[in-house]
Amino acid sequence: MKKLIKGLLAGIIALTTVGGIPVHEVQASGGFKDVPANHWAKSAIDSAVKKGYFKGYGDGTFRPNANITRAEFAALMARVSNNESKSSQGTYPDIKGHWAESAIQQATTKGFISAADYKNGFKPGTALTRREMAKWMASGLAAKNDDFKQALSDTKDTLVPVAEYFKGGLNKADYPYVSVALGTGLMAGYPDGSFGPGKTTTRAEVAVILARYVNVQNKDPEEFQDLREMREVGLTGTNLTTATPYRYSKISGTDKLTSFDRIKDKPYKMMYNRGMMTVHRMIVVEADSTKKPKNLYGKMFIDKEFTWSIQDGAYNTFLEATVIPNDNTSLSNAAFPTSTLYNFTQGRGFESGTIIKYGLTVLPKSDNFLTTGFFKKDVPRRFWMHRYLDDNGGEMGSGNTLVMFGPPYTPQ
Repeated sequence: MKKLIKGLLAGIIALTTVGGIPVHEVQASGGFKDVPANHWAKSAIDSAVKKGYFKGYGDGTFRPNANITRAEFAALMARVSNNESKSSQGTYPDIKGHWAESAIQQATTKGFISAADYKNGFKPGTALTRREMAKWMASGLAAKNDDFKQALSDTKDTLVPVAEYFKGGLNKADYPYVSVALGTGLMAGYPDGSFGPGKTTTRAEVAVILARYVNVQNKDPEEFQDLREMREVGLTGTNLTTATPYRYSKISGTDKLTSFDRIKDKPYKMMYNRGMMTVHRMIVVEADSTKKPKNLYGKMFIDKEFTWSIQDGAYNTFLEATVIPNDNTSLSNAAFPTSTLYNFTQGRGFESGTIIKYGLTVLPKSDNFLTTGFFKKDVPRRFWMHRYLDDNGGEMGSGNTLVMFGPPYTPQ
């Protein structure tokens, strides 16, 4: 009888505890009592459990709303990744004997986690932030594919299409990791435009993200349009050649192509001695007739409240520039476009519901620049403005700053 009781107790312990965490193996077909048939992530949860990535708890629940910890996500990455393990660069003194010790070390050797990021201890029970999640997954992709490693380098100075980029809350060190996570579709922003770097992620959300990662890890970064645009912006200041079929023109009498980075961040004198202007970025957006953008960058500028029309055969283009006026009166609504010197810098103001959402500073569209005090003498004003890119293409700058672009030439 004593042997029978001991055997039953051992069976119960084995059923309810694995590595210190209560679990209960549940096949996807069996389901969990806290994941109803109409749960938004049920399919992803069932799939993750069936493949052995996730496990449920001993009481028959999955706890879809519980936060993922560092230890749990490390274990998940170790399970789903097909990266080769390399020698570990450091260890974590506070995981010895922990149920996920082996998985954490494996995720480290596979390139997801850097021990240098956790010099004060890994703290395995800490809820994983979205900032960490983006970094871990992007680092794992870079460890597997040198092209993803290059993508991280290319996006270190890019425009990241999240509200925290302008409003604050996203460190510059986060730019490449968040860019790769967004550009590949591994993660997405919230409806208010934010990314939520410091927020945590639930088990249900991670089940969906795992399915995405399994798909992305075997692809090349060139396969992701949004990431390609962010890489071009990071390198040159514009997404022109990845968002459109337009190409740069050659400098007359040479085989050298112009490019946007020839004028990017180079101050020049405005016409009539009205001030100095510097062009920083040019973002091209294609949208459909319902004012729904077709690229990730478009969501920063166009929504149903966007005040300019969507024109067939033309792209909505947004220029970011800094102007330092020489006085308080010259740069009026009428005078500004004729003062910018180069034809494609003659933008106009716009209105959109995205302005507040993403924290954009925009050239006023209807209000008079003078009465609003938008431009003030000797005060740098950095802002966005709109213009159309049509079949005529465009040009700006001169000499060493000359930029010319348009549809590719087709021999007749």
